[in-house]
Amino acid sequence: MDAQRRALLYGLLVAILWGLSFLSIKVTLAVLPPMTLAAARFIVACAVLPIAAFLAKEDLRIAIRDVPVLILGGVLGVTLYFYFENNGILLLSASEASLIIATIPVVSVISERIFLGTRLPARVYTGSLLSFGGVALIVLRPASASSSPLGYFYMIGAVAVWVAYTFATRKVSLRYGRLNVTFWQSFFGLIGCIPFALLESSAWQKPNTWAIINVLYLGLICSAAGYWLYMATLDSLGVGKASVFVNLIPVVAVIAAFFLLGDRLGTGQWIGAALALVGVYVATAPR
Repeated sequence: MDAQRRALLYGLLVAILWGLSFLSIKVTLAVLPPMTLAAARFIVACAVLPIAAFLAKEDLRIAIRDVPVLILGGVLGVTLYFYFENNGILLLSASEASLIIATIPVVSVISERIFLGTRLPARVYTGSLLSFGGVALIVLRPASASSSPLGYFYMIGAVAVWVAYTFATRKVSLRYGRLNVTFWQSFFGLIGCIPFALLESSAWQKPNTWAIINVLYLGLICSAAGYWLYMATLDSLGVGKASVFVNLIPVVAVIAAFFLLGDRLGTGQWIGAALALVGVYVATAPR
């Protein structure tokens, strides 16, 4: 298999693995509270990433001057992101949550225009309007009575925090290897998760076998292997083409949730989902 086909396969695997993560989180939240799950996930990831770095012969040493930025990255990209995402998924269906998270690429490019003055082609604005209009339909027409308005607030918070994370860590990520940055941000983010997890101690219960399997899936497959696969895709195909696979993540989540969890979107939400996904593709896909 040549490098191009291998990269395409990696990108497809990333979309499947990360799309299924929404279902995995949703199922596990029935047993583990949101931040306890986040802490458990990153305990696994922090145990595996140094091994991956060793095998890849990547140095995990960092300069003292970069520690504050890596701490900020961990707090934003791990602690706060998963605080918002896990709480959001707890209150919404996996399908709804994944569709809102899918707007991250659009929010990112619009933020670059606002804060960095980056000039954007007209298709970005067109795609952004379609995407935000689609999300509005999803939010205004909940899939079921169990969908809480607070859940939408949490998911929008997750989008905002992730965009802030990408801005805050953009420069430091260029000075180190990808496994290095991922490990230290995961480590500092895990430390930030622990106080929240301890506050949930009254809700702790003995995890069942499926909960353990899902935690291992989220830590090993999504946070470690999935990251490596995405970086390999990024290296081979570039940001533009790799973003197409990222846009497939909510598609995988919605289809899998339909068959595995019985999620059902209303007619208005299906229209909103289509608008949101088309908008993200128009705004972020290669020209």
